[in-house]
Amino acid sequence: MAQADIGLIGLGTMGSALALNIASKGFSVAVWNRTTAKTRAFTEEAGDLAARVIATESLKGLTAALKGPRVIILMVPAGAPVDDQIAALDPFLGPDDLIIDAGNANFRDTMRRMESLQRPFLGIGVSGGAEGARHGPAIMGGGDPAHWARVEPILTAIAATYNGTPCADLMGESGAGHFVKAVHNGIEYADMQLIAETYGMMRDGLSMKPPQMAEVFSDWNEGRLSSYLIEISAKVAAAFDRATDGPLLDVIVDAAGQKGTGRWTAIEAQHLGTAIPVIEAAVAARNMSAQRGLRSDLAEQFGGVGALELPLKTLEAALTCGKILCYTQGFDMLRAAAGSFGWSLKPEVIARNWRAGCIIRSAMLDHMADAFEQVPATSLMAAPYFADILTETIAALRAVVVAASGAGLPVPAMSAALSYFDTMRQARGTANMIQGQRDFFGLHGFVRLDTGAKDQHGPWAGS
Repeated sequence: MAQADIGLIGLGTMGSALALNIASKGFSVAVWNRTTAKTRAFTEEAGDLAARVIATESLKGLTAALKGPRVIILMVPAGAPVDDQIAALDPFLGPDDLIIDAGNANFRDTMRRMESLQRPFLGIGVSGGAEGARHGPAIMGGGDPAHWARVEPILTAIAATYNGTPCADLMGESGAGHFVKAVHNGIEYADMQLIAETYGMMRDGLSMKPPQMAEVFSDWNEGRLSSYLIEISAKVAAAFDRATDGPLLDVIVDAAGQKGTGRWTAIEAQHLGTAIPVIEAAVAARNMSAQRGLRSDLAEQFGGVGALELPLKTLEAALTCGKILCYTQGFDMLRAAAGSFGWSLKPEVIARNWRAGCIIRSAMLDHMADAFEQVPATSLMAAPYFADILTETIAALRAVVVAASGAGLPVPAMSAALSYFDTMRQARGTANMIQGQRDFFGLHGFVRLDTGAKDQHGPWAGS
């Protein structure tokens, strides 16, 4: 008998956690995994929640277990597996049944599916890792508002809350939800890289040990930098390794993994013509971290790094400044995407969505939401609240970049943040030289500053 409120396909780490979350909020969920043994194991481990879980062993059985019109969440790997799963599921569905892709899909794939599928479809970004999926993630939806409304009661129930407000919203049309999630992950890359660079300066420039760093990060988490990433950085730095009787950080290989979403953000920024240099620097830093053999050889060839003389207060201010500039770039990219794709993205809604559940949740996001409401069309760094903080902290960022450069310590994200700020505050930049060069070798033309006349050429045009 059809009785489940919602179906879920894919019982990996995230899928299992999300299914338990749904059940814990009082909804019945039918589950299916291509490996039947995994489905059975999941049900056995569901404990008291098993009463609201219906384990099925075929797609036909899954769809038969659902109330109509059906709603099914896909938690399968992005790309071809999603298309394959939709094709396998389609024969068992009616025209009004709703499919939700809740994986880390590329938003362009989501847009393609919405255009090609002859049925309701939503693409939602889910952030917060396994812990968030189980106890309350941030959920970013994309698609038709009517389709969102059908499943909104369940999504808002399972989402994280901030002061009683669910962090689950429809971001906009088509692939907007997965796009917002990608930009979220790009900001996540940058924020993590800024923290890693700060850790590197403490370790190599100030000769601090992980337990000392843990105390510093814990202190910073009580101030403006209060955030999930600073909180867990303190916990990572404090972690003890029994095998070596020392800090766990000292035995972790210094090669960062990535699943592609940060890279997607960097690629799409180029398509949109949006400057996100801090995020791009973070992606590049992860790529360089993988080259451990080459880095080891070059360290022997060119030597090590020098010491720093920087107060911890200066490092804290520099990290604060870099963080604001990083978020500025992410939100500017979202604004550019709204114009390019015709999406009704609202930065204040996105900022509030990220206040709880997601990886980049931080105390600053509440102020960001307020800033976007007060000055809707203004870049974040020009909003009064954040402009004041930048004015206060930019000297610290400059001092840190200069000192790190002098000591040979890599700070690619902080350097990118500083260069971005200095570029954006120049009323007259240097691209006039580039335009002159382009006209010289290609007669591309330029615009005159004094008259505004377009398609002008230099004296070389007649030679």
